[in-house]
Amino acid sequence: TLDDLSQGRVVVGCGVGWLREEFEALNAPPYEDRGAATDEYIRVFKELWTNPRPTFEGKYVRFPALIFEPRPVQQPHPPIWIGGESNAALRRVVRLGDGWYPSAGNGEVDSPERFAVRVAQLRRMLAEAGRDPWTVDIGVGTGKFNQGQAERAAGGGRAALTGSTEEVADDIRAYAQAGARHLLVRFP
Repeated sequence: TLDDLSQGRVVVGCGVGWLREEFEALNAPPYEDRGAATDEYIRVFKELWTNPRPTFEGKYVRFPALIFEPRPVQQPHPPIWIGGESNAALRRVVRLGDGWYPSAGNGEVDSPERFAVRVAQLRRMLAEAGRDPWTVDIGVGTGKFNQGQAERAAGGGRAALTGSTEEVADDIRAYAQAGARHLLVRFP
């Protein structure tokens, strides 16, 4: 419905979650199963969006052939961007994603240099799986965005995307050179 209302401008962001209490409060699948459950939910999305008479039989979701309307404007479906910095997140991008958006606030990608290493790893994995690495979109989410005030990184030094206007602009350019085509900004 959102894709229809927005005339095809929806991007679906999917992450497995990290807070056990959220899973318990929502009576979701067990926290330990969050990766497998997320993979299944993404497969369900694709089934609903692409099959004229979708049906699904999985561990967490089951439904017989049904009518699902309105269908997405974007074909075959809205792009699915996978969040996360872990190796499991990268594998999920390769299997199921159209894009990757880690958070620069997390250790695996907390600097443009570390981000570049993960982008190269993702592109290798995509190529090994027979996918064109350049067709998967890449963004980076800001863990911190504090123009004008430098913050300390967990490992010491200035946190990326904090500090003077020039430092933040340099970081944005460095993330772009490392492979980011999108910057998802959270302001404090």
